[in-house]
Amino acid sequence: MAYKPNDHYAQKARKENYAARSVYKLQEIDTKYKLFRRGDNVLDLGAAPGSWSQYASSAVGPDGKVLGIDLTPVASSASNVYFAEQDIFTADWQALFAAAGMRPPVDVVVSDMAPNTTGISITDHARSLALCEAALDVAKAHLKNGGCFVCKLFDGEDAPAFRNGLKKIFKTVNALRPQAVRKESREFYLIAQGYVPN
Repeated sequence: MAYKPNDHYAQKARKENYAARSVYKLQEIDTKYKLFRRGDNVLDLGAAPGSWSQYASSAVGPDGKVLGIDLTPVASSASNVYFAEQDIFTADWQALFAAAGMRPPVDVVVSDMAPNTTGISITDHARSLALCEAALDVAKAHLKNGGCFVCKLFDGEDAPAFRNGLKKIFKTVNALRPQAVRKESREFYLIAQGYVPN
């Protein structure tokens, strides 16, 4: 875990037994926009190291389920969380949902995926946008009517167009830069709610 020892959120995450400080980004999003309900089925894309799935697991309760997928393996002790070490571009979703004991469509799709950064803002933005577009494709394939979608995006010139595209298939779309985002980061989150399939 890439903790900074003097970082408030890193210390808090360790104290509260979360896998990473990023949990507080999702917590702030959920507090503000009420993403999760008890019994929801959640798809967590880019789940490693597991803090978002931890939070979602608690939020949806024992009657809900969380399917996390990442290229990096993740361990979980929660009975309602299933992790798969796979690539979202090639995943066998039907098999994954069956393994997780879930019946799609799902209620919420969240993505904290990020590219390996180069330090070149235009390149990093383009790679981040590509991951958001991939996450949206997954959401459109498996999200229920009225469902929610959250993705992390590195800010850049194509961000407004992507956000406008979300507005065509979701009733509301909001942008938020949670307090736990590091000052030097260009990341923010798009929160799309009320999915309306085309």
